[in-house]
Amino acid sequence: MSEGDRSFDVLVIGAGPAGLAAACRAAAARAIVCLVDDNPRPGGQIWRASLDRVPGPAVPWIATAARLGVRMIEGARVFAAPEPGRLALETGAGEPLDLRYRSLVLATGARERFVPFPGWTLPNAMGAGGLQSLVKSGFPVRGKKVVVAGSGPLLPAVARYLRHAGADVRLIAEQAPLAALARFARSLLHHPHKLAEAAIFGGSLAGVRYLTSSWPVSAQGDGRVQSVTLARGGKTFTESCDYLACGFGLVPNTELASLLGCRVSEGVAVDDYQRTTVEGVYAAGEITGIGGVDLALVEGEIAGHAAAGQTERASRLFQARDRQRHFARSLARSFTLREELKHLAPDDTLVCRCEDVSLGRVRAATGWREAKLQTRCGMGPCQSRVCGPAVEFLLGWKPDSVRPPLFPVSVNSLSQAGDSGS
Repeated sequence: MSEGDRSFDVLVIGAGPAGLAAACRAAAARAIVCLVDDNPRPGGQIWRASLDRVPGPAVPWIATAARLGVRMIEGARVFAAPEPGRLALETGAGEPLDLRYRSLVLATGARERFVPFPGWTLPNAMGAGGLQSLVKSGFPVRGKKVVVAGSGPLLPAVARYLRHAGADVRLIAEQAPLAALARFARSLLHHPHKLAEAAIFGGSLAGVRYLTSSWPVSAQGDGRVQSVTLARGGKTFTESCDYLACGFGLVPNTELASLLGCRVSEGVAVDDYQRTTVEGVYAAGEITGIGGVDLALVEGEIAGHAAAGQTERASRLFQARDRQRHFARSLARSFTLREELKHLAPDDTLVCRCEDVSLGRVRAATGWREAKLQTRCGMGPCQSRVCGPAVEFLLGWKPDSVRPPLFPVSVNSLSQAGDSGS
């Protein structure tokens, strides 16, 4: 790739709904746009392609991006930001890649939150979205008994997909109380298409038990998950299963934003035009706070317009974004994690899977920095992406710094990133 091919007016990181929308709107303003994603095909997690097709909602956005000449770089990860206006990446083949930009749009999405409990690290216990992604890649679950547990609207979506793939979905255990879900259902009256989607989901899950105020307290098995014990109504019961798909909501992927110096709270802080606190850097989608695909799309459109200098067009979408943010607030209130979940794990439960660190060892520290120094918690290959949100939920500690590389990379890529003239 020549020097000219590595410089762009607008560089978008993340090819989910927000990233695709941002790239399309920026390219429509005749900006030279590049869209980067670490997956082999665009769509993000919500529109993740299966072996045989790309989900319908993603098709027009992908087609528009191609028609407008958006440069697509797939299967590559940003691991460092050596200087303003420059990012260092590594491809799936381990090759270094250096990209420069005038404006940057961060649309890095979110990941699942895990809450530790005894047995959560057993083989075949995995994230709900993680199991869905495996199945989309060809992993067979036909005839397998699956329990889906945790919190949030992702659970029925995953259960529906797994059932369509032939899995025997035994039940969905939602930790939120029925009253909270009823309030959430009423909020859907202001979003008719979301209400229609909920009705479709409900119909496709006919016969599957949906339990509210229920959550896993332990998983059992000899070498793999064979059953899960769940709490409900002050009692526990055990359900046999081949897979436990478990996720307690989503966590914004803010590591790159933090590395760039953007202000981060629950998500990346942005102004009306999706501008972060760093000049020339915008953020859109779940990275700014969990709100669903419709909010991600409109935030992406605003960011794309603004990054290309089309602020007037961006402002026309503020009202639509406000409506979607109202829905996002309702979503957050309805699926707030209950206090009981903080007491599921005894001290001998692993909280950091990469470094085999127990909750008791972490709890003995005075904060996140000391826990890392004394136990190596958060210093494994996932770079605290799993244990970090878990520790934050359990103990209230937040990582106090983000350092490159954001992902494990080759020495060659690190060396190339250090050469500002590369």
